Amino acid sequence: MTVLRTTPVCAAAALAAAAVVAVGLRRLRRRLVVVTVQGLSMQPTYQPGDRVLVRRGHVPGRGGIIVVERPAADEPHWAGPAAGLGCPTGGVDARAWLIKRVAAVPGDPTPAPQAATAACTAPQVPADALYLLGDHARVSFDSRQFGFFPCDRVLGSVLRKL
Repeated sequence: MTVLRTTPVCAAAALAAAAVVAVGLRRLRRRLVVVTVQGLSMQPTYQPGDRVLVRRGHVPGRGGIIVVERPAADEPHWAGPAAGLGCPTGGVDARAWLIKRVAAVPGDPTPAPQAATAACTAPQVPADALYLLGDHARVSFDSRQFGFFPCDRVLGSVLRKL
């Protein structure tokens, strides 16, 4: 399982002096987050300690990589309201996050290896959900165990490794 630590993106102190730039930087901090990868579930794409830049409020298509809120241990639900797409400005530091690859988006057929299990019995991905997989299947906590992940629990899409 890959658990992540988030850190707001900080701009250079020299730019903060101008009022117009400062307003832009506040918006940037809300839209971009630096996330540190912890765990092995996205190997070989990402290693523990890698830092990635995440665009908040954006869900990529199939094949894209996202950061999503981790559900409560041993149960397919979350404690408290959404801090991802459903809450674009705060609440990210106190949450546990996972980094996963989008395997199927709303309306896509549920991927075959999972279709017959209790976690994902629907023939299609629901309108408000995603089917997510880790690149290192043997150690990944993802849709194979949990089922569909709600879109409002997505923090954002990974833009690139830093």
